[in-house]
Amino acid sequence: MARAGGGIALLPTAPERMRNGDSEYPYRHDSHFHYFTGFDEPHAWLLLDASGRSTLLCRERHAEREIWDGRRLGPEAAPAVLGVDEAFDVEQLDAKAVERLANQPAVWFPFGEQPELQAQVDGWLATLRNRERGGVACPQTLRDLGPLLAEMRLVKDSSELATMRRAAQISAGAHARAMRFCAARFRADPQTAVREYEIEAELLHEFRRHGSQGPAYTSIVAAGANACVLHYAAGSTELRAGELCLVDAGCELDGYASDVTRTFPADGRFTPAQRALYDIVQAAQEAAIAVTRAGTRRLDAHDAAVRVLAQGMLDTGLLDRNAVGDADAVIASAAYRRFYMHGTGHWLGRDVHDVGDYLSADEAPVEQPDGLGGTVVKKPSRVLQPGMVVTIEPGLYVRPAADVPERFWNLGIRIEDDAVVTATGCELISRGVPVDALEIERLMQG
Repeated sequence: MARAGGGIALLPTAPERMRNGDSEYPYRHDSHFHYFTGFDEPHAWLLLDASGRSTLLCRERHAEREIWDGRRLGPEAAPAVLGVDEAFDVEQLDAKAVERLANQPAVWFPFGEQPELQAQVDGWLATLRNRERGGVACPQTLRDLGPLLAEMRLVKDSSELATMRRAAQISAGAHARAMRFCAARFRADPQTAVREYEIEAELLHEFRRHGSQGPAYTSIVAAGANACVLHYAAGSTELRAGELCLVDAGCELDGYASDVTRTFPADGRFTPAQRALYDIVQAAQEAAIAVTRAGTRRLDAHDAAVRVLAQGMLDTGLLDRNAVGDADAVIASAAYRRFYMHGTGHWLGRDVHDVGDYLSADEAPVEQPDGLGGTVVKKPSRVLQPGMVVTIEPGLYVRPAADVPERFWNLGIRIEDDAVVTATGCELISRGVPVDALEIERLMQG
């Protein structure tokens, strides 16, 4: 902010949201706000100027409301607990905002994230304009705070990485629990069926049992053909022996997300067709991992995974090499997108799809493949740095079709791990649950 000419930043936490009637959704703070404050109560604001002076506005202590809703920190205790310079009752927000905005060159806030925020800022600026005759200057510039915050959050420090390692460890344990749960049910009765929501319950139990606040996103538990729906939510479909189960689930711990996917056989043994596709996806992930390190570009992992997947599609007959050609032709025409239609990873941090530009800000645009068989002119994907955290998640999704071998119909496979970028490679922090097919089978067979 100082390098951009100064000003004051206004950052609210997330509002409470009604679920239905007089019931609210479980409260979750705003990620930007919590990144700066560590404060997870609703109805709070942070005012931060370019010199570093910080002001928190939060709810006063209230004996009666605390009986109903829980203990509040209060502005008197906030500076010592949170490290802010000063704190006031949030009921003073309008007065304090106008006071702090006066004579500032610019006002910074995240554009487009909370619809009501722009109207509040406009109201405070209108008040200041009415005071200009008295010698009070009104900020003349509105600046988007979002890009500054995104760049700050993109590279994690040692404390953040420690939390993310723990979150990934908890999530990996939950996936292992889900595998064991299914295997035990089918050992007891090979003719049984396990509902998707039963597996989801095992995940949630493990998340909470180890201290996480809950899932970082809606858990995907997809039985059989449901695994071909990328964002399928756990339902009541029965998982039966001989089918695959795709679980994409991660916990949130102290404001940080994990994101892990495993695909496993319901009864603990892959069929030959399942194993053939699974090994291709695992090889694609290994290729992506091999190029994920500081100095390479974010899209290098995707390109490496796509090349392995494309060759695998040809080798298994998912794609007819007489019709589409070799792997280079499959990639150039984007024919692979029939069975692999998403990217190979994303930023991970306080949000499961975390903030941060995916493109290089300092390089000129160049012509690049658009993923659909054509090209587009845009900036290159950005160079990875130590401390960035990415997911690595290739997959294959095969729906029934006349030109596809029937043994592969309705197979959906994805493998996803969380990776901390280092100078020499990447640290896979979610490998507390197996990836290799034989290791999965051994785990499930006890």
